[in-house]
Amino acid sequence: MVLGRKAVCGVLGGALAVLLTGCSMDSVIWGSDGSRVIETTEKLIADLAAGETSDLVCDESTANFGNPGDWSSLSPGEPEKFTGKYWKDQAALNPTWSINLEGLPEGATSGDTYPGDVFYRETDGRLCVIDVAWATLSAVG
Repeated sequence: MVLGRKAVCGVLGGALAVLLTGCSMDSVIWGSDGSRVIETTEKLIADLAAGETSDLVCDESTANFGNPGDWSSLSPGEPEKFTGKYWKDQAALNPTWSINLEGLPEGATSGDTYPGDVFYRETDGRLCVIDVAWATLSAVG
């Protein structure tokens, strides 16, 4: 019981510190660079789900963005500095960051494809989308 109270106090104390310093929880968890990737991804999702062309796309990107419904109900996951260890197809595109997307488009069924990961390149101090990796839903539920 005492350990539970300490944990709650620690979490509340951390949240209070975040509020008082003006930092977001994303900044505390992922650092300022990771937080920027999350914020950029939130804007990308909003733009594409609304059917808008996003100004976040790199000029040389040939990424498949699908249609607005593909982006509905998605949210940013965990940002990572890019390594070509897992994403060999994207390594030649020279991304700086990758982030997985969480959630599924509304009405998704087994066999549907949806945006699963976004890859960013940092150019002139800004992030731009260089590619999107699509995932296939194997089962629902």
